[in-house]
Amino acid sequence: MTRKKSNSCPACVRFLWLTVCWIIVIPMHGQVSAEDAESFVPLFNEKDLSGWVLVNTPPETWTVHDGMLVCSGKPIGEIRTEKMYQNFILEVEWRHMVPGGNAGIFVWADDITARGVPFHRSIEVQVLENSYGQSPHHTTHGDIFPIHGATMTPLNGRNGSRAFPTEERSLPSPQWNHYRIECRDGAISLSVNHKVVTQGTDASPRKGYICLESEGGVVHYRNLRLRELPNPTVAPEHVAVANRGFVSLYSGLDLRGWKIADSERAHWQANDWVLAFDGKTDSGSSRLVTSKSLASPSCVIDLRPLDGFVALTIGEGVLEAPFVMSAEDAMCKSLFEKKDWIRFEISVNEHKLILAANGQTMAEQLSLPLSDGPLSLTVTGPAELANIYGKQL
Repeated sequence: MTRKKSNSCPACVRFLWLTVCWIIVIPMHGQVSAEDAESFVPLFNEKDLSGWVLVNTPPETWTVHDGMLVCSGKPIGEIRTEKMYQNFILEVEWRHMVPGGNAGIFVWADDITARGVPFHRSIEVQVLENSYGQSPHHTTHGDIFPIHGATMTPLNGRNGSRAFPTEERSLPSPQWNHYRIECRDGAISLSVNHKVVTQGTDASPRKGYICLESEGGVVHYRNLRLRELPNPTVAPEHVAVANRGFVSLYSGLDLRGWKIADSERAHWQANDWVLAFDGKTDSGSSRLVTSKSLASPSCVIDLRPLDGFVALTIGEGVLEAPFVMSAEDAMCKSLFEKKDWIRFEISVNEHKLILAANGQTMAEQLSLPLSDGPLSLTVTGPAELANIYGKQL
């Protein structure tokens, strides 16, 4: 009796243990699978760039190979989602193919790049290859930080706005890394290879576009998927600038899309995201005209005057009265003297054409009946141009 009872107990225990495992583990596994299948959607279809917008990079910067999104790293710039997102979970796998490579993922970004830089106002999640090296100011393991006018309070910061990871978990080239980025009501967290290591709070903007960055190194992306979370109403000041229909008119690689006199072509240099004019033509000036007509005179142009710069003329041949920004003009002189980037914007508002410089209205004129036409820029004296955007037909 005793021996028989003793022999039967282990079997009972094993049966009960397996039953408990079946009850607990199997439903949990099923729940996770159902959640993934129903809630996450692909952010990249593994075929083309459907759902993405080329912001300031040409098509050859981003190609698809074996189901991967391949970034050449040239020029520096981004692609962004067509849709804005507020609260979400983004999962992505990435790998650098060049030691020391640099890239990033931006969240809650504006529609186009910020003044004088090839990057968006946004919160950046760093994507660095380990050989890039570390310092007291950055790591290669998933820093998070606000850029170009965005704000964020870091957790595990170092007396600044950058959040540093609590562990070093990223793998070197050419190994794959997994990121899980969770964004909720201005809070952001990053899981590197399946463990949360970096966090920030109180971010602004907290609704905007998602961007992938090209910054010199060849990067592969795969398995991009996103799950949207409930989105409570967000204050307007926390919403990024929505799509205004702008497209980049400068490739970052060459002068494609522009007409220019043969005698002047050698005086222009495509320096990645910057287009430079040396001012050494016979007249000291050079005129660029878009090959294609635009749907509106609305445009954005960043300019940095160099020593000897005289003027920028926008719209000559298109507008009856083109806008001329001269270094001799009292309103422009102080801007040009700083030798810093200036953002010029032409917009149409209530039957007026408005020219603004760094957000300040500089001139207004009555707009004629608008018609399609090319955009022209005349630069007199040496200067650098960047972030040239217009509205295509």
